[in-house]
Amino acid sequence: MATVSPPWSYTLQLPHDPRSPGIARVALRAILSARGLAELMPTAGLLASELLTNAHLHAPGPYALRVLPVEPDRLRVAVWDPDPIVPSGFRQDAFAGPPPRDDAEHGRGLHLVRACADAWGVSVPRGPGAPRGGKLLWAECRHSGRVRD
Repeated sequence: MATVSPPWSYTLQLPHDPRSPGIARVALRAILSARGLAELMPTAGLLASELLTNAHLHAPGPYALRVLPVEPDRLRVAVWDPDPIVPSGFRQDAFAGPPPRDDAEHGRGLHLVRACADAWGVSVPRGPGAPRGGKLLWAECRHSGRVRD
């Protein structure tokens, strides 16, 4: 008799607290380890860290980390926050201007996400009945093997 594993995803709700991005990275490491995907931690951890830090610094209120497989060889790391404004680093025309200077203290995070991710995007729920409002920034990284279900 064959068994079928249900698809998995994890969502971690986080308070607007400076410790939240670090807590989320620890949770991500545990999730990837439990799923046999620990080798993705350097890239997935960087993607999550930049998205979480951006949410903490620029959005009011709580935010959330979501981790899920989207294809057999792809993992998506997403961060929801309550601010519907899409940051300039995630707009389609974001690379029209020069990248931040090497000595800039801010402005590199989302450029880094775009450079390291295999795919990236944003979803902004709009209209009546849109769930929770805000936005969801996501980035994907590819696994050399199959992402376990």
